[in-house]
Amino acid sequence: MSSGKIAALLVTHLPDVRYLCGFTGSNAALAITQKAALLVTDGRYTAQAAAQVTGAEVRVARGSAAAEACRWLAATRVKHAHYDAEATTVSALHAMQAAVKGGTRHARGFFVALASPLVAEQRMVKDAAEIEAMAAAAALGVRLFEQVLGFLRPGIAESAVAAELEYAARRAGAEAMSFATIVASGPRSALPHGTASAARLPRRGFVTLDFGVILNGYCSDMTRTVHMGRASAREREAYDAVLAAQENAVAAVRAGVAAAEIDEAARSVLRQAGLADSFTHSTGHGVGLEIHESPRIAAGQQTLLSKGMVITIEPGVYLPNQFGLRIEDTLVVERRGARVLTPATKAWIEL
Repeated sequence: MSSGKIAALLVTHLPDVRYLCGFTGSNAALAITQKAALLVTDGRYTAQAAAQVTGAEVRVARGSAAAEACRWLAATRVKHAHYDAEATTVSALHAMQAAVKGGTRHARGFFVALASPLVAEQRMVKDAAEIEAMAAAAALGVRLFEQVLGFLRPGIAESAVAAELEYAARRAGAEAMSFATIVASGPRSALPHGTASAARLPRRGFVTLDFGVILNGYCSDMTRTVHMGRASAREREAYDAVLAAQENAVAAVRAGVAAAEIDEAARSVLRQAGLADSFTHSTGHGVGLEIHESPRIAAGQQTLLSKGMVITIEPGVYLPNQFGLRIEDTLVVERRGARVLTPATKAWIEL
């Protein structure tokens, strides 16, 4: 804040609030100046906030927590308070402005959008404790994949596979799943985000499993694709191409490399195999307190990777009404390479 000449900051995005002061409740606003910080929540979280919050005074509001935080900022006599426009809706901004309208000095121009998301940029680089938490979540994901392989058989509904995986995750201590579990089989494997449905696993065809768990607030993310029955030569060739693309991109990861270079490392392999047009999404994304964080690993993204970033590498190929597949690992960026947190086998599996 000092280097950016930011006198005051209002934080309302809950993952950012948690990152800065430790509070995990569902309603909070964190107001920060150069001299003080205030966490405002509601009466449901009186005891929780007192136990969790560090580095900030805690106040329980009778009305809107955000409005109370805005009034506190106005009372500090700062000229402007910054906010993250990427995490603030138009209606929320109007409510913030209304909360400080009482003083004409603050009626106009009090809230100023940050040039870029300040807290999200801090969150991109994980410290040792964060990486340890993410490694534990990823390790649980690997164990779940190995367990669910024995459950897969033709005729079982995709939703039953997801239920088995998610039940095992909760029994193993997961707080929740990182996102809606993807189980996409047969022709549905061509849907990149084919969440588990009533469709039944085929006797012959791909099954893509994309899932993650949350442990200690931090997300894991991995994808493996297996094949039911004997595959065609075309299916096997597609799998080999995606695996080669994924491993080429993993090998390119190191501190100082632009995100776009990693994307190209995957895409170039699929281009050589004649499958680049069937790779319809970015190569990866950051992971942390949220399942999708910065940086984005995609074409045109010039963010330079830094030691401590945690990212996914997940190329795929999708042929509508035929088949699709994806292979994804989560990695920690290091100075001279990367450490894979999801070392589950990527070898060809026919069940």
